[in-house]
Amino acid sequence: MRLEKASYKAIKYACLNFHYAKAVPYLSSGYTVFNHKNEWCGVVVFNRGNINGGKPYKCVIGQFAELIRVALNGKQEQTSKAVSLAIRLFKKDNPLCKVLVSYADTGQGHEGTIYKAMNWYYEGEIKPTRPKFKDKNGKIIHSRVAAKLKTENKIKEYDDIYERVLNTNKHRFSYPLDKSLIPLCKSLSKPYPKKQTSDSSITANAVSDQLTEEGQHHPIAQNTLPL
Repeated sequence: MRLEKASYKAIKYACLNFHYAKAVPYLSSGYTVFNHKNEWCGVVVFNRGNINGGKPYKCVIGQFAELIRVALNGKQEQTSKAVSLAIRLFKKDNPLCKVLVSYADTGQGHEGTIYKAMNWYYEGEIKPTRPKFKDKNGKIIHSRVAAKLKTENKIKEYDDIYERVLNTNKHRFSYPLDKSLIPLCKSLSKPYPKKQTSDSSITANAVSDQLTEEGQHHPIAQNTLPL
């Protein structure tokens, strides 16, 4: 498996085609993933996170970041390995960053399988701060996508074209890059949310098989690499 810095075009393509949110994160950077056959598998994407996201760790902008997308097409050998390698590269490229955070959407039935496999700290459920919308075809639209469409179509009010729907809670996870933050992250941690099946065991090797349920990737027939 090989990773390299991803272009914006690659990030956009993977996020729109391989991830359930169908949205490109703002101010994002990421890493392209290639498998052992040198086939393009998608991207792992980070951004600076919410402006208040570092408060629990007493970190300011630049000292924390969010793992915001794992947008892969299923051709990777092991998703957890791809994410681990991406984190290693991100840490090298961002030496001042002390901690990563990430979220799993309860509305999508996500429980953070990959974060459990990689031993991230679970911090509980977070209430949403932004609304979600449903278009006339019943498709759920993220607030940033709705705002973009509203501007492009010169529409005054969201309610003219969308139905507001209840946003869902997110499971929050943290991963300290600076060893000094391990005690703090551990003190903020809670037991992992229980999987809603009879078998709650999680292993790193099982992550790739479970990611379709987690909604992180949706294989498609495309084999081309956005440049």
